[in-house]
Amino acid sequence: MIFQSQKINLYQSCRFINHFDIYLHLLMKEENNNIYSVFDELLQRHDKEKLLNQKSKVIWMSGLSGSGKTTIAKYLERQLHDKGFLTQVLDGDNVRTGINNNLGFSEADRTENIRRIAEVSKLFLNCGIITINSFVSPTNEIRNQARNIIGEENFIEVFIDTPIEICENRDVKGLYAKARKGEIKNFTGIDAPFEVPDKANIVIKTADQTIEESGEILLKYILEKITYIENEQL
Repeated sequence: MIFQSQKINLYQSCRFINHFDIYLHLLMKEENNNIYSVFDELLQRHDKEKLLNQKSKVIWMSGLSGSGKTTIAKYLERQLHDKGFLTQVLDGDNVRTGINNNLGFSEADRTENIRRIAEVSKLFLNCGIITINSFVSPTNEIRNQARNIIGEENFIEVFIDTPIEICENRDVKGLYAKARKGEIKNFTGIDAPFEVPDKANIVIKTADQTIEESGEILLKYILEKITYIENEQL
């Protein structure tokens, strides 16, 4: 009788293990290189946009060093914050001192720098957060790389168009002077090229207007694109 009872318990245990294996198999869904993907079980972007009452976008500002990108980004961040929008500013200061602190300024490192920034931006996008990026991103190829990662419909390209002479006059860190002396290599605008964006959604010319005027032009353009409307499709 004891042996028979043990057989029954063993049979029940095997049945449990078999059902458990089936359950695990259903959970362990393969997606790309992640065989334990649970993406479809997580809260989605629209859930978070509804909670935050905003539409997430990536605002990507490019332009020469000293063009005013970061200053305009900070102005835009403050204005959006005051209107109740949740944002995150990414620029060289908070990216190259952290996630990209192992990268230099060679062509390969610049490409990898932008790739990582775009991937981080995509994570913020999926959290429902409006990301304001301020990077030289000097070539159309690099900017298109970011656009392809983030998605055309989520990517707002802003060209901060400022003549290099004005950028040099604004250069409080003396980077242009060092680049002209050869102390800094591969400096965009001096010994590395900057290509005028061919797909910019909006161009901000800062030479003849204040930061506030530039910021307000961009704010007006952005607001309708980030305002949440119930049941609106992405």
